[in-house]
Amino acid sequence: MVDKDIGKINKGEFQGTVTDIVVGVREYNGRVGVDIREFTTSDKYTGPTKKGLRIPAEKFQEFKQMINSIEDEDLKASGNPEEKNSDESSGSENSTPSEDMPDY
Repeated sequence: MVDKDIGKINKGEFQGTVTDIVVGVREYNGRVGVDIREFTTSDKYTGPTKKGLRIPAEKFQEFKQMINSIEDEDLKASGNPEEKNSDESSGSENSTPSEDMPDY
């Protein structure tokens, strides 16, 4: 049985529960794949959660190409926040008031 952790990234802490994103190679139902899953540590439960995804071994190279195609520039927010604020305050017809924008 294959069960190998590759690494983890701390996602944060909320109300005493620490959550990490754990990447590993796992065998499930006789099939090997890459597992990317939230792992929680709290007083009540410590272990993997249902939140995550599994990349089948036969699709991993395709997934890897997709991930490697992401450029640093793709991960940067578009525009300068200061420029956006100055556009809103100028009363431009094309700007949308911040109270109309959804809060993500």
